[in-house]
Amino acid sequence: MKILVVEDEKRIANNIKKGLEIKSMAVDVSYDGLDGFDLAESEEYDVIVLDLMLPGMNGLEICRKLRRSGKNTPILMLTARNEVEARVEGLESGADDYLGKPFNFEELLARIKALARRKENKMKMKLRVDNLVLDTSSFEVKRAGKTINLSKKEYGLLEFLMKNKGQIFSKEELTDKVWSFESEVLTNTAQVYIGYLRNKIDSAFPKESGLIKTVRGFGYKIE
Repeated sequence: MKILVVEDEKRIANNIKKGLEIKSMAVDVSYDGLDGFDLAESEEYDVIVLDLMLPGMNGLEICRKLRRSGKNTPILMLTARNEVEARVEGLESGADDYLGKPFNFEELLARIKALARRKENKMKMKLRVDNLVLDTSSFEVKRAGKTINLSKKEYGLLEFLMKNKGQIFSKEELTDKVWSFESEVLTNTAQVYIGYLRNKIDSAFPKESGLIKTVRGFGYKIE
């Protein structure tokens, strides 16, 4: 597990680093907001431990900028301010959890582990083929960061193909798998919807490689 700690009080930051490293975690530490933001944006972390009051850029601003840029790394915000208003402000800026100072290290560790598990569960809900991402929890589909709008049936067909990426299915098999509970389905329905998907996923992204493949005499696959 890789953790980023952004905390300007060096004693606290170094104690957190030491404690997490004893638990076999890799830890990067930053003592100011600007450097912390650069690390958070450019590197991949499982969890970010972020102090609220920082020189250069405060924790709230870091949080907001990361979320606006599309970074969804779980953030645990630390602060000596224990008022409800401060907690709400931190959570509304995009933080996932909140821990007031002074804190017990074991509680900090437990919260970090919980956030990491949450991130792992979210990742399991996402199907990926190259830079095409389908989120089964939000039903959102993106390619190269751009949202693709699909009909319910287009989504169902794409989800099936992505769950079985690399496998070849005939149009009859696709019709049976995706439209199995519908009585009035034409024999070429899957073929037609493959065309719809190609237009939205491949043709709409001319600079990207085609993902939906036709295997002559056998059927279709995505890879």
